[in-house]
Amino acid sequence: MGGGGHEVTLRRLTLRDDAYIDLLLADERLNEASSHLDARAHALVQVAALIAVDATPPAYMEAIDAARREHVSDDEIVGCLIAVMAAVGVARVVSAAPKLGLALGYDVDLALELLDDQLEV
Repeated sequence: MGGGGHEVTLRRLTLRDDAYIDLLLADERLNEASSHLDARAHALVQVAALIAVDATPPAYMEAIDAARREHVSDDEIVGCLIAVMAAVGVARVVSAAPKLGLALGYDVDLALELLDDQLEV
């Protein structure tokens, strides 16, 4: 039976080893455990996960701040929506779009209202 780092991690997570999970959730261990990802990839994975779980707007704010610290562009962040669409479904992506927009400083709902107002004139 293999004993590589990823194998140990998978076994301990499968067993729901709460002590191990607590260690992983501590900031320094989380970064060590995901050390095979660079900081940019880690930030984008975090955004993708938030889309998948239909996170709240404040959760997006924290993830966007972290991504921007790693020089991830807004286009790359929005690209996460497209990247996960086949896996999580269109409804989840549509739900996430305005929340992600707000975290990026773009109020999609307001923009749509203004567009509607312009079309009525």
